[in-house]
Amino acid sequence: MTGKQNKIGRRSLLKGVGYFATGMAISQLASCASGEQVADTGNSATEATPNIEGQEVASNEPVKLGLVAALTGKSALSGEAITRGLTVAIDEVNQAGGVLGGRSLELISRDDESNPAKGVAAARELIEQEDVAVVFGGLDSPVSLAMLPVFHELETPYMGVWAAATGITRNDFDPNYAFRVSANDNIVDKFLLRYAKEQYNVSKVGLMLINNPWGESNQQGFEEWATEYDIEIAGVEKFNEEDNDVTAQLTRLKNSGAEALMLVANAAPAAQVMRSLTRINWDVPIVSHWGISGGRFPELAGDIANKVEFVQTYSFFDAQEETGQKVLNKLDEKFQLKEPSDILAPVGIANSYDALMLTAKAIDTAGSTEGSEIREALLNLPPHEGLIKTYDRPFTADNHDALTEDDYIMVRWEGNKIVPVEDKS
Repeated sequence: MTGKQNKIGRRSLLKGVGYFATGMAISQLASCASGEQVADTGNSATEATPNIEGQEVASNEPVKLGLVAALTGKSALSGEAITRGLTVAIDEVNQAGGVLGGRSLELISRDDESNPAKGVAAARELIEQEDVAVVFGGLDSPVSLAMLPVFHELETPYMGVWAAATGITRNDFDPNYAFRVSANDNIVDKFLLRYAKEQYNVSKVGLMLINNPWGESNQQGFEEWATEYDIEIAGVEKFNEEDNDVTAQLTRLKNSGAEALMLVANAAPAAQVMRSLTRINWDVPIVSHWGISGGRFPELAGDIANKVEFVQTYSFFDAQEETGQKVLNKLDEKFQLKEPSDILAPVGIANSYDALMLTAKAIDTAGSTEGSEIREALLNLPPHEGLIKTYDRPFTADNHDALTEDDYIMVRWEGNKIVPVEDKS
């Protein structure tokens, strides 16, 4: 039997305690005024009346959605992009009448500062205090991985829109409340190795990985897929966020015979890799995960930033279909982003836009804001024409990742703009 059949979920129990306390307070007020006549009870029929099991009737209260992401610090660009994508999608849903027969969506954001402990505290506060129906995640895989126990304890769906660690969606929780409209490291690693083989005909690569769970996730993926493309991993080197010089690690990879570097890091530490490459005068192809798109990489890495080719899920430079043009128009209208080159961190905007639209559809399909019912609805969504692609059935019981390697593209920095690799001048 499922937990839903067997017990009252903790989140519903917390709600029930709150409703009970509110009821007691109202009862006390009523007893104080027992001799007075109630003048107007006309609003009672339109107010929400949830019970301890989370059953709800119609309400005009907004449906709250949470965001836990890096809104300040070196990765703040990622949080800004995610916020813009969610905001455009929320405006679109609300202008079309909202969800659940007229309830608007409301976004409540918390800054995790790329810190797992702060992410965990923010996730719990959003669910227990703000009563959000779904929590969207940010750039940092260590933060998302740390938050997973909270989402499963409180039976609240997590929707990833950037963090790519394989273990976020492929976890050991049952039922699994983690979903993602973003890359999956294991799939990305296969895609990047194939790209290195096809573009540079490499037989040996060196792995340059950030020393955290995201780096570990990608090491596993690269090691799993290397043999499929007849590629030898010549060496594996790791470095920390605060490292200012990684010439020792790069020198070892150079001496190992690596013909290309597979880079996994966010913008600031990846920039240190580029500076260290200059110090040892090693001109080598660099094929990277997308962490460098979520911060100030061009500014920090300098003129050699454009040497790195990295993965994304969407480009606003290509000819846009109807949905893409609609999003571009809204970005211009709301944020004065008039050209594709003005859109920094496009992956954050595109992923979050599609994720929000799928989430809204799931809430309507569920007919509820209860986490367990939204989870079931996400697994049974009707087709949806999104920005990145048309989603036939984005999530299944065995696959909580909506995107595949067919949805990935390769790009590079050109000054402060992210452009498709094929647009090299």
